[in-house]
This record gives sequence, structure tokens and C-alpha cells, in this order.
Amino acid sequence: MSHLHLQLHSQAPSLSSSSTSRFSFLKLFTNNTFSLSPTTNSLPFKPLTIRCRHSDVFETGTNPSIPTSTPNNNPSVGALPPRVYVGHSIYKGKAALTITPRPPEFMPLDSGAYKISKDGYVLLQFAPSVGPRQYDWNRKQVFSLSVDEMGSVISLGARDRCEFFHDPYKGKSDEGKVKKVLKVEPFPDGSGFFFNLGVQNNLANLEESITLPVTKSELSVLSAIFKFIMPYLLGWHTFADSINPEYSVAAASVARNANPKYGGDYEWSR
Repeated sequence: MSHLHLQLHSQAPSLSSSSTSRFSFLKLFTNNTFSLSPTTNSLPFKPLTIRCRHSDVFETGTNPSIPTSTPNNNPSVGALPPRVYVGHSIYKGKAALTITPRPPEFMPLDSGAYKISKDGYVLLQFAPSVGPRQYDWNRKQVFSLSVDEMGSVISLGARDRCEFFHDPYKGKSDEGKVKKVLKVEPFPDGSGFFFNLGVQNNLANLEESITLPVTKSELSVLSAIFKFIMPYLLGWHTFADSINPEYSVAAASVARNANPKYGGDYEWSR
């Protein structure tokens, strides 16, 4: 590494208080040397030297070092991305609501491609309150909100309402034995909505109703979340990824969901 020499010549202390002030100027030579010289007849000067060890200051052929990425800094293209869990919660005096997304499911085809076999959804989990800021999540009731149902919630006007009916065992031997109804009804003053989940479970001899007030601002947050996640729940992101150069990442993501084993709170398992 080369050294940069900065030579400064300072004026010696004046011999008397009436001495005339001296002025100096700085010269920069091609050998990276600075010289401070007086503009008038000079008194004795003493040299000062400053050395800079940054060789790239004046050497135009050298650039400051820039970190470069290495294969170890980035995950391999074919590696599976880590599993990430997200959610959003609303806590009120008598109940709490947590929403979490569930991804779509894919099935492999003989051609080697993948086909979506089941759309994703947003799982609503309602838990009753058992005390100040305490909720019994062991008694929670769940409701799987589809993309179409999310659209109904998003499009609600201040005085609008909507209602969704689910039978988790529809098409099975226990059809009709478990009924779930989610009602979204406006406040009398139009400042928000009541989310009410009613569950009638004849298999467990259970009947429960949980109501949660949701303000207009809280509904705006829910709507923004729904709008963002909907294309992903339909699997459109995998198609978009499949037509870009990072196809192997998309294929790995689809393959991971081809036979999902989440063990989560699927509505039809309750």
C-alpha cells in the first residue's frame, strides 16, 4: 500500500505582537505532495507531515473494495424456502380473532407439470374471552374463508351485510351434523361490523356463538390483507414464477405443496 505525504509548513510564532500577519497557500504536486507556502517574505517555517494510508484516494486506477456475493451468501436455486407462519389478530373484550393464510395444494401430472388441486384460503379463528385480556384458545372455533367470500367482505358498504354457511362434512356420511354460519352485520351507526360465528356441532353435542366487533379501520386492514394474499391462494404466483429464469424455485415451491402435511386447524377436521 502506498503512502500519501502531506507536507505543511506553518509559520513560526511571531517575535512581537506587532508583527504583520502572514498568509499562505496550498500547492498540490503530481507526486501527491502538498506544500503550504507563504505569500509574503517568510519567517522560518517548521515542516509538518501527514501520512494517509488509503492508497485509493488519489490512484484513479483503484476503486474502493465492494463486497461481492458468493455462492455461500445466497441459497442454492433448487433449495426449498423455509416455512414461514404469519397471522393478524384483533383482540376485544369478549372475544379475539386471528386470521392465518393456508396455501393452495398442487398435484403432479404425468407430463411433469403441476396442477392446482385445491385453492388456498384464510382461516378465521375465534376464541372466547375468559378474563381481562385472556382468551381460551382451547375452545376456539374456526371458519375457512374462501377467495370468493373474501371478495364479499372487501366489497361491504357501511350498511351492507353478508352471511356464509359451511358444512365441513358436506358430501360425507356426517353431512348436516356440523353447521357453521359466519355473519357480518353493520353497527347501528355504520362505524364498523359485528363478526358473529355460530357453530352447531351435533357430533360433539356443542352449540356456541362468538361475536367480535370490528371497527371500520380494522376492516380496512383485513381487506388489504385479503387483496394482497388472494392471487397467492389461487396459485397465480407459481405460474408467474414458472415463466421467469428462476423456474426451479417455483417448481420447488409447487412440489412442496403437492402433498402438504400441515396438520393445521382445517375447518373440515373439527
